[in-house]
Amino acid sequence: MSRLSERPENPVVGVSMPHESAHLHVTGAALYTDDLVHRTKDVLHAHPVQVMKAHGRITALRTAPALAVPGVVRVLTGADVPGVNDAGMKHDEPLFPDEVMFHGHAVAWVLGETLEAARLGAAAVEVELDELPSVIALRDAIAADSFHGARPVLLTGDVDAGFADSAHVFSGEFEFSDQEHFYLETHAALALVDENGQVFVQSSTQHPSETQEIVAHVLGVPSHGVTVQCLRMGGGFGGKEMQPHGFAAVAALGARLTGRPVRVRLTRPQDLTMSGKRHGFHAAWRIGFDADGRVQALDATLTADGGWSLDLSEPVVARALCHIDNTYWIPNARVTGRIAKTHKVSNTAFRGFGGPQGMLVIEDIMGRCAPLLGLDPMELRERNFYRPGQGQTTPYGQPVSQPERITTVWRQVRSDGDVDHRRREIAAFNAAHPHTKRGLAVTGIKFGISFNLTAFNQAGALVLIYKDGSVLINHGGTEMGQGLHTKMLQVAATTLGIPPHRVRLAPTRTDKVPNTSATAASSGADLNGAAVKNACEQLRDRLTQVAATHLGANASDVRIVEGVARVLGKHEELAWDELVRTAYLQRVQLSAAGFYRTEGLHWDARTFRGSPFKYFSYGAAAAEVEVDGFTGAYRIRRVDIVHDVGDSLSPMIDVGQVEGGFVQGAGWLTLEDLRWDTGDGPDRGRLLTQAASTYKLPSFSEMPEEFHVRLLENATEEGAVYGSKAVGEPPLMLAFSVREALRQAAAAFGPAGASVELASPATPEAVYWAIQAARAADPSPDAEAEVSHRA
Repeated sequence: MSRLSERPENPVVGVSMPHESAHLHVTGAALYTDDLVHRTKDVLHAHPVQVMKAHGRITALRTAPALAVPGVVRVLTGADVPGVNDAGMKHDEPLFPDEVMFHGHAVAWVLGETLEAARLGAAAVEVELDELPSVIALRDAIAADSFHGARPVLLTGDVDAGFADSAHVFSGEFEFSDQEHFYLETHAALALVDENGQVFVQSSTQHPSETQEIVAHVLGVPSHGVTVQCLRMGGGFGGKEMQPHGFAAVAALGARLTGRPVRVRLTRPQDLTMSGKRHGFHAAWRIGFDADGRVQALDATLTADGGWSLDLSEPVVARALCHIDNTYWIPNARVTGRIAKTHKVSNTAFRGFGGPQGMLVIEDIMGRCAPLLGLDPMELRERNFYRPGQGQTTPYGQPVSQPERITTVWRQVRSDGDVDHRRREIAAFNAAHPHTKRGLAVTGIKFGISFNLTAFNQAGALVLIYKDGSVLINHGGTEMGQGLHTKMLQVAATTLGIPPHRVRLAPTRTDKVPNTSATAASSGADLNGAAVKNACEQLRDRLTQVAATHLGANASDVRIVEGVARVLGKHEELAWDELVRTAYLQRVQLSAAGFYRTEGLHWDARTFRGSPFKYFSYGAAAAEVEVDGFTGAYRIRRVDIVHDVGDSLSPMIDVGQVEGGFVQGAGWLTLEDLRWDTGDGPDRGRLLTQAASTYKLPSFSEMPEEFHVRLLENATEEGAVYGSKAVGEPPLMLAFSVREALRQAAAAFGPAGASVELASPATPEAVYWAIQAARAADPSPDAEAEVSHRA
């Protein structure tokens, strides 16, 4: 076992611990970015000047009326930017645009003594617009050939020969929805400038280093002139990876120009109308199976709705293509990706980062085609799993590590959930209930862990030991409620051999750990944990040498366990506090900078070949639903999950992540229905679902009545920190089981063997229409029929 994955005696990792800030969260004592405003003197409040048209060129911007409003201090426009007027890494997102690109685009910001003054000032700004044609719907963008960014092609095998060898060929289309992050804390930033002109920005950001970079280039200063801190976030889910930068830059620019602290905090409607979502996708596909139901060839085109600028759309599409295989071996594949340019907010990262979209396509194909092949959907899925010992690689050429775990978690969830027995019970229930049907589906996942861009797979840490034996950890990851800091505390305590109460986590700051990657791609614990471990190992090695000298032993024989240094086979020992004091008196350095880079990764974005992932995370879920035939309303009766997190760093945190990810995935697939005005009236392009009153989020009423989560046992991941695996994103895709169970319940209203089309999100309305289609289905469909999926 590698040094990185090996666990010492009595490790703190693997122990179930509550979130390190849980008591602050539940008591309301936890501070978030906007809470710091009340601790800051003379703060100015910023309010956006939004233009409520989908597309148009600004012909006049008059700010004088705003300056006449009592309490208004300044109006920020493009003329005020001393550096680069751009808030994105692709330089296609003007911070102060001269062309409105979506309904609600902010073209200026008003600073006021109060938020109300700023709001009234923003309303007074006069904007004249030369309206231009707009593209809102994804299908309209495809028809208009409105695209931007790269168009990657994933190619493996001989696709034409694969189709020629197929006994059954099906084709179809599938369009599925975007998703709003709806984090509890909206976008927020607070900027201050000191007497030397140094800018300090408190930001609710998943990527402090990139926020620092954007703020610096807007202000026209080097990065060392800007410090960004993220205390904590009230949720992020990817929505705070790229999107916070512009808001932080507005606050910083205002602070630089006025000399006063400036606060930006979006209201919920502003956040919904100004920030990007998960990319909605359109898929056109053709698939071939042999006579036994094994996939022979896949030809697909995936089109993402990128919105008005690129943001992270290119890597999102890349990850979608890299996950279209999910758990299935596809020997011959041609998959093309493209990004539609629409006049909507710029879509961005969201938990899974394109992986869910790619995996949903193949799972929808499997669920749709199984009846046409005369196979049970579970059987069809199992027949196509990656198998050990077959030398199988993904369509992009990476060998599938631990393919046996696909089958292991699948069989375990079937056993844990008593699936075979319950399916017989469901068949009897459905036969006895003409107006209510139940469905039970099992789906699996294979999710690659690492950033697709190899350079991002690095992390740093700074660990300080004080003379009293207390330890302070600085690392580059951000805390958004997911428990990363808790895991880092456990990693540090385990590596140093001390109790966890001796360790404290510092807020994430760019002047402590520079050039960090975003806390994203499920890599937070992998990267930062390994960096923290590296720093702590340096310190432990120095301290064991001090202990060895003091105890008259070889350093290799010294172990620090539970805060005491002992010599193997002897009774001599040295308490941690005394050891640290002795080290200080001997002038031994008690701070260390740690670093980690993920080894073994390589990726050619041009040929779309390589091994971009360190490993794969696996899981399986069985979901049972009950559907009302009159309304399409449904409830989730039971969910069983077995998920692979390697050797868990913190089991309580990981189980919570699995539960939360699953529910968020179920929300995307069954409830959350973003709607835009696509008409030709004055509100064209307006987001119609601007609040929780119109945008349905999963709540306790949507939780499974029975919810069982088990972490896969004996699952050490060689080469990852203390044998663990990432947990943030993969569980979201376990919710495919809910959608497939709804498909089976809807099909139960029709003749046996009918193939059912199901929209996504599968709202009660969508389920109702699926039921109606099932009732009208031909009981003996042509196996070669065209399959058309439309949401």
